[in-house]
Amino acid sequence: MALAACRRTIRASSSSIRAVHLRQPEEARRLADEAGEALRQAQEALAPHPALVGSGPLNDAAKEYAEARLTAAMVGEQPLPSAAELGVTAASWLNGLAEAASELRRHLLDRLRAGDLDHSETLLATMDDAYGLLVTMDYPDAVSNGLRRTTDALRAVLERTRGDLTTTLLQARLQAALDRAASTLD
Repeated sequence: MALAACRRTIRASSSSIRAVHLRQPEEARRLADEAGEALRQAQEALAPHPALVGSGPLNDAAKEYAEARLTAAMVGEQPLPSAAELGVTAASWLNGLAEAASELRRHLLDRLRAGDLDHSETLLATMDDAYGLLVTMDYPDAVSNGLRRTTDALRAVLERTRGDLTTTLLQARLQAALDRAASTLD
């Protein structure tokens, strides 16, 4: 029962994140609610078996659920729900935060393609803030469930994103200067 509920959590969380990127907030919320319910079912199924509570499938499901909720909050510029509010461990929340910050790259690139440079800069600042918090977490992998590796991956995503945004901003400035110069020639 727990494994099936973990799978439902992961599937609904992934779909919720996709809905966030498609700018379907109601669908994202509905799917995240579905994921949360499945996660509670998994937690309840494992409650009588404390040796299995720290198992991989439950931790993965909790991380994915946190990622879905945190991605939606970050994209919507809302306060981040705490680990306690989500009913997940601190390690699952922190790993979910790192993954959510990485998800912002996709949303940022979508905003760039739409010409929304200001929102793109806000998203980059949010990614940077998340990385700034995560890099201060110095706990062994056994406690943090591999947070250091996930944070390192986020750093690479952050730097690529910073480069893409910088290139786009410089191109926009150059285009504006060319347009101004062309208008003075007319």
